[in-house]
Amino acid sequence: MYDLATRKRALTLVAEGRSLNSVSKQTGISRWCLRAWQQRLHPAPPRHRCPRCAVPARPPDRPEVYAYLLGLYLGDGCVSRVGRTYSLRIACAESWPGLITACEEAVRTIAPTGRANRVRAKGCVHVSAYSNHWPCLFPQHGPGRKHERRILLEPWQREIVTAHPWELIRGLVHSDGCRITNWTTRTVRGVRKRYTYPRYLFTNRSDDILRLFTDALDAVGVGWRSTRHRCGGHSVSIARRPSVALMDARIGPKR
Repeated sequence: MYDLATRKRALTLVAEGRSLNSVSKQTGISRWCLRAWQQRLHPAPPRHRCPRCAVPARPPDRPEVYAYLLGLYLGDGCVSRVGRTYSLRIACAESWPGLITACEEAVRTIAPTGRANRVRAKGCVHVSAYSNHWPCLFPQHGPGRKHERRILLEPWQREIVTAHPWELIRGLVHSDGCRITNWTTRTVRGVRKRYTYPRYLFTNRSDDILRLFTDALDAVGVGWRSTRHRCGGHSVSIARRPSVALMDARIGPKR
């Protein structure tokens, strides 16, 4: 990248009547550059800029959308090296077309390119986008599975999550959570009756991701309890009526 002073000196030689070939030989600047500078002297601004690479660094323009996308990424997403760039890919079940649309809108909003696409796979749809800056926006990217390494938020991510806990919760529930109907039986006056009740369930094998989820629940006043599975990992259950009502008002079932 040539600075503005170098560009001006080279174009001054051209303006004196010298050929592009002679100026190129003297300065070592290609004739292609000289011709381009005759059309546009100042460097073109970057087409897409990552907010984390800006000076000074700043959060994404839509932090609430970023919090939601962060939840989706931590649950069912990955960042992969593809040639000279990176790919963000979020796996969404085909059963929930509304979720796929919400995911695509979030990726398009946060992606430095402003683009997103869908790729069909067996039983699911991958919402993906390419950018050199995905590792900047999702520094949790790294080799190996998420539950086999530490998942810690950067300070700027913690600020976003603190300001928008419900959006993080929504993204995590949309990825690795669900709203289900449980049932139980109870004997009342000698008669055994069946009762049904709704609850939210979130399952993940990463203790760090589970902690992010429960910390966000604590921040918004949602009660929860945790159980460990024999195959590894925990489930976080939200079953108390006031907490389920809060989740229904802000999250609701997948669609």
